[in-house]
Amino acid sequence: MSEHEPTPPFYLGIDLGGTNVKSGVVDDMGRALSSVSVPTHAERGGKEGVETLARAGEKAVEASGLTWKQISAVGLGSPGTMDIEQGMLLEPPNLPGWENLPVRRLLEERLGVPTVLQNDGNAAAYGEYWAGAGKGQRSVVMFTLGTGVGCGIVVDGRILEGRHSHGGECGHIIVQMIGGRRCSCGGDGHLEAYASATSVARRAHEALADPAVVSALRAIDIHDVDSKAVALAAANGDALAIRLVEETAYYLAVGAVSLMHTIDPDIVLFGGGMIAAGPSFLAMIQQHVARLAFPIPAAKTQVEYALLGGHAGFIGAAGCARALHGPSGR
Repeated sequence: MSEHEPTPPFYLGIDLGGTNVKSGVVDDMGRALSSVSVPTHAERGGKEGVETLARAGEKAVEASGLTWKQISAVGLGSPGTMDIEQGMLLEPPNLPGWENLPVRRLLEERLGVPTVLQNDGNAAAYGEYWAGAGKGQRSVVMFTLGTGVGCGIVVDGRILEGRHSHGGECGHIIVQMIGGRRCSCGGDGHLEAYASATSVARRAHEALADPAVVSALRAIDIHDVDSKAVALAAANGDALAIRLVEETAYYLAVGAVSLMHTIDPDIVLFGGGMIAAGPSFLAMIQQHVARLAFPIPAAKTQVEYALLGGHAGFIGAAGCARALHGPSGR
């Protein structure tokens, strides 16, 4: 996949999602040599899940044209609560039957290659820091916008994991103290409840439940009113959709500014499916950030879209393997 001659050593990155497992071989410069995707079949439980992860990795190595002897280490990015140091998945909500799973050890035994475990949001942020929109920066904050709101923080090459492996869970920053919307985690007032793709769709459905609301979104089946439909309607001038997009940009800016006033990063990135809303959505976030942040961070912190797209997770996971098992990490 790379336009340049691959640079060894090589690493395998695996990005575990509730629906699909993405995997690819990455060279020492952060360039993907392959990219494959297979269904997760999470409902089959952890034992079968480890086998799925291994098969995804094997397919990625085969597609890269390399051999397993050329793979120095494996990085696995996963959602859910975990103990990173112990390599354990604890209670991942979207992976039933994967509870208290020593996934790092099991995958390492299955593949026969040193393996590291990392939170998927952290991995994606590290991918952008290493080889994407954050390349060359010292500190990066990245929000991933999809079904939920993920986040990762990298400072001077180190991921902010936290003492209990839950650092950077910024989708659960509380943005409304009283009467907040219910988050998918069960808490109230969290950023994810306002700014995820799921939230955009839910807020649209709530607005359309009022018969007095006029919107072009009424022309499509209510089940098809998702974040993409809202973004398209906003681009076409629909007042309700514009309001929903503007509100989402505002809440994301609140999240970004909270991190800017805590971490003081070089750059804040937004990735995931919702960035398909385009440059105007980013401009809205930037405008709100400029208004809400302290003057110096507002002037000096870049706010941009991520660059690696769906590859960020496995590239970053490979980068985490490189950081621990590469020549400089040994």
